[in-house]
Amino acid sequence: MNLSLSEKYKLCFKDRKFIFSVIGGFLFLATSIVIAFFAIMYATESASQPVTDIILNNIPLFDVDGLFIYGPLVFWFIIFVYLIFEPKKIPFSLNSIALFTLIRSAAISLTHIGPFMGNVQISSLGVLGVFTSGNDLFFSGHTGLPFLMALILWDKKPMRYFCLAASVFFGAVVLMARLHYSIDVFAAFFITYTIFKITEKLFKKIKKHFSRPFKSFPRAPRFFSLFSGSRR
Repeated sequence: MNLSLSEKYKLCFKDRKFIFSVIGGFLFLATSIVIAFFAIMYATESASQPVTDIILNNIPLFDVDGLFIYGPLVFWFIIFVYLIFEPKKIPFSLNSIALFTLIRSAAISLTHIGPFMGNVQISSLGVLGVFTSGNDLFFSGHTGLPFLMALILWDKKPMRYFCLAASVFFGAVVLMARLHYSIDVFAAFFITYTIFKITEKLFKKIKKHFSRPFKSFPRAPRFFSLFSGSRR
């Protein structure tokens, strides 16, 4: 008999490790976002002249600012809803994203190349402006974060393929808009994989503890049950 979603959360909240891991993950993520904010400010103030790029020099400019802004919002909404139905993946996901944000903050603080000439001018970044200014180039968060989620959710094939496709798609978008250099996109896959392996080492106990499956899973809505791999 499948557990309801509320029963699933009751089991999680009976586990002290789950509570402390989620709180710790949120605090780590909040801290990394604050650090990223100041790193972006520093990168913006220190931006130098642009350089040439073998790919950007040979492709036309595309007006894809809507995909750049709203695409990630749709992606993260789907990830958020998925994790609601997979609460045991929340602690490791939070810590992985936080470490990614922290390492990327260090990377953009070390690299001050200005944005490529003739890029798309993003009219309104809104909340996204907290995470990017157009000068935080190396390495691409649009590409790296979906790839990170693919690695975290690797055991769920539909979600793995969805995140991999999103990573490639957003990588193409930022290149089409000339908002990232090609090295920012290509390096993101290698750096993100390294970050994931580091996270596995640092948070080994958390991942192992929450890798134990529930006796049964809640029945998610049809769309999300497909991604969670549950069957009716």
